[in-house]
Amino acid sequence: MVTINDLYDLTHTRAEKYLSGFVYPWEALKDISAMIRHLGNQLPSGEFQQIRDGVWIHRTATVAPTAYLGAPCIIGARTEVRHCAFIREAALVGEDCVVGNSVELKNVILFDGVQVPHYNYVGDSILGYKAHLGAGALTSNVKSDKTPVVIHAQSPIPTGMKKVGAMLGDYAEVGCNSVLNPGTVIGKHTSIYPCSCVRGVVPANSIYKNSNAVVKRV
Repeated sequence: MVTINDLYDLTHTRAEKYLSGFVYPWEALKDISAMIRHLGNQLPSGEFQQIRDGVWIHRTATVAPTAYLGAPCIIGARTEVRHCAFIREAALVGEDCVVGNSVELKNVILFDGVQVPHYNYVGDSILGYKAHLGAGALTSNVKSDKTPVVIHAQSPIPTGMKKVGAMLGDYAEVGCNSVLNPGTVIGKHTSIYPCSCVRGVVPANSIYKNSNAVVKRV
């Protein structure tokens, strides 16, 4: 339930070739910055504008003048980056995405159609096709004791990394003001109730009400 093939349709991201070289999505976090620069240097200039070193914006994207775009980043076609968005660094944002007001992105891959529209923090995370974070939903990427993150699947999977956020499968839906703890994995077509505190692995096609009530979607 936690491999790249379990979670994502790779045809919906420019990172398809890059991600296909890994088994688990968190393995891809270490070299997102280099991957973006490699992709950016191959983008067609007729479609993308390089506004400064390491920052490429599709000519059909809309970026508010108050948004900050840190290098390296790529903003895909028809994507909207709204007022005061803070793309700190290393963000591959797909096509038809929404990066909303006061949202912060850092070391992330957002597949096509992802929406993070209101007061979200997304760090060291990968969000699949048409995944959505409700207002105020956050990915926590560092444990309080600063020890390496472990993925709590059927058997624990050590990542060896201190910074791992959340891996959201395609069409995952996270309710408002939820916190996704370090190393959370949410399966495809799964919904998380608002104000949830989520850790571990939530299966695909589920509804997460709380840690003791995860039901199969019918």
